[in-house]
Amino acid sequence: MIPLEVENRIARDFLHMYLPDEVQKALEEKLLPSCIWNDEEDIDEEELVRWAIEIIDKELRDKRFK
Repeated sequence: MIPLEVENRIARDFLHMYLPDEVQKALEEKLLPSCIWNDEEDIDEEELVRWAIEIIDKELRDKRFK
């Protein structure tokens, strides 16, 4: 089993290196307000993850990665 920290680092690198700029911008526009205007303990991380997955799925629906 891959350690969680390793998975997180892989995911973070993938997001920053391979997602198109328009997808990254859409993620930032949706997620940042919730992160900026709420205290860290009040942030619903599960909701943020759901939003991000929805945006990524929508934006990359018919695209493929090599």
